[in-house]
Amino acid sequence: MTAATHSDHVQAPPGAPARTAAHAGGHGEPLPRRLVRGRPEDPRWARPAFLGLLLVIGLAYLWNLSASGYANSFYSAAVQAGSQSWKAFFFGSLDSAGAITVDKPPAALWPMALSVRIFGLGSWAILAPQVLMAVATAGVLYAAVRRRFSAAAGLIAMVVLALTPVAALMFRFNNPDALLALLMTVTVYCVLRAMEGGRTKWLVWAGVAVGLAFLSKTLQAFLILPPLAVLYAVFAPGSVHRRLGQLGLAALAMVVSGGWWVAIVELWPASSRPYVGGSQNNSFLELTFGYNGLGRINGEETGSVGGGGGGRGGGWGETGIGRMFDSEIGGQVAWLLPAALILLAAGVWLTWRAKRTDTARAAFLAWGGSLLMTALVFSFMAGIFHQYYTVALAPYAAALTGMGATVLWEERGRWWAGAVLGVTVAVTAVWSYVLLARTPDYVPWLRWAVLTGGLLGAVGLLLVTRLGRTLALGAVGLGLAASLAGPAAYTVSTLNTGHEGSIVTAGPAGAGMGGPGGGRGGGFPGGGDGGGMQPPGQGAQQGGRAPGNAQGGGFPGGGTPGQGGRAPGGQQGGQQGGQAPGGRQGAMPGGGAGEGGAGGMGGLLDGASVDPEAEALLKEDADAYTWAAAAIGAQNAASYQLATGDPVMAVGGFNGSDPSPTLARFKQYVEDGKVHYFISGGMGGGMGGGMGGEGAASRISSWVEDTFEKVTAGGATFYDLTSPKSGE
Repeated sequence: MTAATHSDHVQAPPGAPARTAAHAGGHGEPLPRRLVRGRPEDPRWARPAFLGLLLVIGLAYLWNLSASGYANSFYSAAVQAGSQSWKAFFFGSLDSAGAITVDKPPAALWPMALSVRIFGLGSWAILAPQVLMAVATAGVLYAAVRRRFSAAAGLIAMVVLALTPVAALMFRFNNPDALLALLMTVTVYCVLRAMEGGRTKWLVWAGVAVGLAFLSKTLQAFLILPPLAVLYAVFAPGSVHRRLGQLGLAALAMVVSGGWWVAIVELWPASSRPYVGGSQNNSFLELTFGYNGLGRINGEETGSVGGGGGGRGGGWGETGIGRMFDSEIGGQVAWLLPAALILLAAGVWLTWRAKRTDTARAAFLAWGGSLLMTALVFSFMAGIFHQYYTVALAPYAAALTGMGATVLWEERGRWWAGAVLGVTVAVTAVWSYVLLARTPDYVPWLRWAVLTGGLLGAVGLLLVTRLGRTLALGAVGLGLAASLAGPAAYTVSTLNTGHEGSIVTAGPAGAGMGGPGGGRGGGFPGGGDGGGMQPPGQGAQQGGRAPGNAQGGGFPGGGTPGQGGRAPGGQQGGQQGGQAPGGRQGAMPGGGAGEGGAGGMGGLLDGASVDPEAEALLKEDADAYTWAAAAIGAQNAASYQLATGDPVMAVGGFNGSDPSPTLARFKQYVEDGKVHYFISGGMGGGMGGGMGGEGAASRISSWVEDTFEKVTAGGATFYDLTSPKSGE
């Protein structure tokens, strides 16, 4: 068999002449039986294995789900608001009264808000939809890979995806990345379907998927567009004119499916909708192309808490070609990245001389182009970057691993195919050893077992043509087990640990190096722990601890991380921090302390600890006010809102730096009797208006402190906006 003809031996797509009769339903097999057994050309075990694996993934990801409580209280508050108000639902408002939105479009909030409307507010209602997205992503991935290759290739891809630690993290968390990963997988699937016969409808569906992904996480949805568009323009069937016309229709579908919401928001009178959080001019377009767009690339995000400053080694980590493999990212997603790249090269080489429209080569280029484009942007972006963003790479790497491994196994009769498989397993084993060595106290024997087993399996694959069937299958099994043991162990640690806060990482303690690994929150830029901010005048108090148990610091701009949060290795930083399972983070049932520091003070990345006495204070006569309280910073406000169930205004949005509301507007709210209390502290409270210096949040805080009476409840300080100071 030559490289030019290899792809003819790879399973043809449905609809090809050899399979037309079967897919027309001419086999006469009852539908229920087909659902269990799958397609006639599949092995008898294929469909049961696929359905069983979907079930295992769903059950595994549901395990210990409630340990994460409200997870990221920033998004949970918006979910709660959306379950109470359809207007808040549509705009993605942080509170049901509609003061300000989250700093993303709302599509990722909608499934969770609908779940909470049906089942009530709770951890499972918020997070279970994310688990369903994991199952859906695995199913779409299987369908895409199995369609052009084999059932075994699809199953391997599913296993690799499920055992990627960052996938186990984000498909059980309430950030937008889970829906984004699902929709990006759907996009590649639709493009590959379109490649089979130049089918316009599938390319249009790909455009719809990208548009919906844009409504999940704005411009990150566009990262895979260049490689996929070039792939279709060059390799799809049909004339050049037809291909370009189809791409134009797909672009139109993308604009319509993603732009309808944007158009409504931009045309809606600003006075009757929530302020667009994360923007400086109340504009979603500004948010899209500024803070969430080019600012992420060059590090110049207006209103951000820091950034890379446009160069290497900024506040969000070292940039460069090796970023996906470094100490912060490697343990999250990079276990099989070297293998995926090797298998990508092998697959492209095998199919390079095939006809222009060959769909096997298209599959390698589609998944490989998506992986490389996304990884390169992540590697060099100088702005805000978190480890969990890399979940976007997981489906691409999983598909390449499944396709490449099975194609090379089919070619094992040729010495070089076994050699490439052997080298791939050996490289993976050595790389896994390196990654496991970064957490030396975590199952110390595992890295040696992985290294030994992987090298033995690699030798067996190098000699596969000389081995009998039993020994050859044994070498395959040993190599596969060694390749997956490291990420599987990190995934189990992730599933067994609750995760809370704005920045979370997968794996055991210290795996992310910028945060607590398997712990809650953490990972503040600069190495400190991002727990609750300290009260004014107490900057010498102990903050979170950085990796290696170094004293936390590293707050962009020179501040000090304050109370709350856990450091790598499980050391408690500062005062009461991370939440125990079943504990209280913003009044989760079960009592206990929340994420923030003592005294009810929230921080930039974590919520506040809400004492029952403070909760009771805010709930008293709350129905008489539009907002039970106002607090600087979204995390602080979110914790009190989740605790009380009543709207709490987030002054200044997430960072405390958005100019919403202005001092004049806030004074009018108070005069009209719409806000009852002002919560002292939080991001920006008495600290220069958050990251915005002497901005609106700082001016509001100063005016409140100078004008109204102070009330203390549960160790937290409030200002009663209905009780002016004597003489005021």
